[in-house]
Amino acid sequence: MGRRARLAVLPGDGIGPEVTAAAMTVLKAVAARFSHDFIVSEWPIGAIAMRTKGVPLPEETLAACRDADAVLLGAVGDPAYDLAPRDKRPEAGLLELRKALGLYANIRPARVYRGLEGAGPLKPEIARGVDLVVVRELTGGLYFGTPRALDLAEGTAVNTLPYTRPEVERIAEVAFRLAVGRRKKVTSVDKSNVLETSQLWRAVTTDVGARHPDVVLEHQLVDSCAMNLVLYPSAFDVVVTENLFGDILSDEVGALVGSLGLLPSASLGDGPGLFEPVHGSAPALAGRDVANPIGAIATAAMLLEDGLGLTEEAAAVHRAIEAVLEKGARTADLAPRGTRALGTREMARAVADAIPAHVAV
Repeated sequence: MGRRARLAVLPGDGIGPEVTAAAMTVLKAVAARFSHDFIVSEWPIGAIAMRTKGVPLPEETLAACRDADAVLLGAVGDPAYDLAPRDKRPEAGLLELRKALGLYANIRPARVYRGLEGAGPLKPEIARGVDLVVVRELTGGLYFGTPRALDLAEGTAVNTLPYTRPEVERIAEVAFRLAVGRRKKVTSVDKSNVLETSQLWRAVTTDVGARHPDVVLEHQLVDSCAMNLVLYPSAFDVVVTENLFGDILSDEVGALVGSLGLLPSASLGDGPGLFEPVHGSAPALAGRDVANPIGAIATAAMLLEDGLGLTEEAAAVHRAIEAVLEKGARTADLAPRGTRALGTREMARAVADAIPAHVAV
């Protein structure tokens, strides 16, 4: 008996609609081959919502997300709104959505696929075998702390970096639970030699680590971690850190694997999970059928597993991605000079076609 699930799809801005369509191509193939019924509805968010509804997160979009079993997001962001008030920028819609759904844990896996060891700036022998997860706290820190202020006339600005023990404890628990199913190592990243907030972070993660004696815990300062991710990336398993540091380090990890277009993410917490590729809206690529959809397709695999509990289906998507890449299929961001690059739609179709038929037992 197949699964019936409601999916709220938020294509968003820039390349968001293209990569979301690619992910849906694969999800439809999964539904057909595993006899599931995915009920899909699309809703605006970000700049497109600003243009059509006057706000970056319309009430009807939020209501649909709350009513869904899982939410698939393309991307938000548009340079036309760079100078708009903070609450009128596309990104404000995403921040509001995360907060409204109680999503406090952002999970960003990163691995170097076989055959792509030389796609990034690292030497192949350093990139080979990289397989890590960044766990980023999502609802606290500088992005949400108050007071905050900007006075351009006076030339002053203020942001506040708060964290509480419960906030740190719950994100640390997510990291340790992930590590138990992986290589049993957690690296907690902070700036405890300077910041009181990081001193709390280190103390709480140490306490949580004591409850998981089968997992090795190490602490690294964010600056040395940024260096070590480049020098020794295969030494990392699960990296857990606060909101700002996680935002920065997870993008660095994108460079390690060869392209931000390869990276998926899931935001999990109290409500339906929100699943989005890491790469952002990339407006310069929009409408050209050149964006790499692998990150969005891998995001769909996370939606299947973490959002709907469909582990076998998620594994089938991951195997399809691997099979297509091993055959040499490459989008423009990965194709060597002088070789043919697949477009967004063609890559999605190749992955969808590589998902095997399900045999009921």
